[in-house]
Amino acid sequence: MEAPTFQTHIQLPIAIKSTSFMSNEQSKIVLLKNLGGRFPTPMMERMPRRSLLKLVVCNPILLNVYPVLGEPMQEIKEPEVIRTQKLASGVRIQDVIEGEGPEAREGNLVEVNYVCRRSNGYFVHSTVDQFSGESSPVLLALDEKQIIKGLMEVLVGMKVGGKRRALIPPSAGYINEYLQPVPEEFGPRRSLFSHANEPLVFEVQLLKVL
Repeated sequence: MEAPTFQTHIQLPIAIKSTSFMSNEQSKIVLLKNLGGRFPTPMMERMPRRSLLKLVVCNPILLNVYPVLGEPMQEIKEPEVIRTQKLASGVRIQDVIEGEGPEAREGNLVEVNYVCRRSNGYFVHSTVDQFSGESSPVLLALDEKQIIKGLMEVLVGMKVGGKRRALIPPSAGYINEYLQPVPEEFGPRRSLFSHANEPLVFEVQLLKVL
């Protein structure tokens, strides 16, 4: 079972989004100017803004005239995987960034950022805010009595600055609720434990070895 790729948000073209912040009359004027007189002005002025937008976005002729509206979004490529390994515990690891700092070893205290998702790609929890980009790294002791086994196996051997993506089966995951990492907030913690009996995908970046 291959670890899923992470979904990205698709942004609408600016030309379409910006009209939603204008008044009806302002947006009509902008669209009329962009159409460059290709349709009779009286007819266009009488049309509601919603109909005008549908005409611009959905009309195949206009998509040819204005290729920026019809051009497909460029695909954002995932970073190339350096290497892939499967451990005896069932954990599958993909090295995305090698890292150049000190190497984490069993017994170390490490500072990491991570994103946790279900195996189908749905978000569970992250130390990085999805909207602001602000991060709240966590400290984890590389000890099987304090951290889920699968994540410890992922972190041991990583170098500072490195990044790994891993699929962790339930047997190497949250076998009890005292193992880290666990979010402090009630909602994310509840969400995490509701999926504790299924494989989870962790994308981890090692920031420091303390």
